[in-house]
Amino acid sequence: MKLAVCAQDEGLKAKVDQRFGRCPYFVIVDVDNKERIVSVGNSNAEASGGAGPQAAQLLAGLGVDAVALGNVGPNAVAALKAAKIKVYRGIAGTVEETVQKFNEGELTLVSEATVSSHSGMRTDRNK
Repeated sequence: MKLAVCAQDEGLKAKVDQRFGRCPYFVIVDVDNKERIVSVGNSNAEASGGAGPQAAQLLAGLGVDAVALGNVGPNAVAALKAAKIKVYRGIAGTVEETVQKFNEGELTLVSEATVSSHSGMRTDRNK
């Protein structure tokens, strides 16, 4: 199973990023085989609009099964649902710590938006 984690940088030691569509990187981990890890730059992070749905399309194209994030807006969650990508919330610390939480069942599966549209664009959310 491929899990994408929203991150501020590349690799397992990277700090997580609470934003979905505007996170700088997605670190994709095969949770069945932690040897297979890839970091992908989020080319949609600076988009003027539609960053969440575009990020969902990026992950779908990479064959991701689930995403671990902090917050997700309504358009992004709809796009993730359409792509059959499960959404988990509760990330903190590093990508590695988040993967461990996922494997231990400590992340929460969500099916609805956790923030309103365009929340990731506000600078107070980015801290």
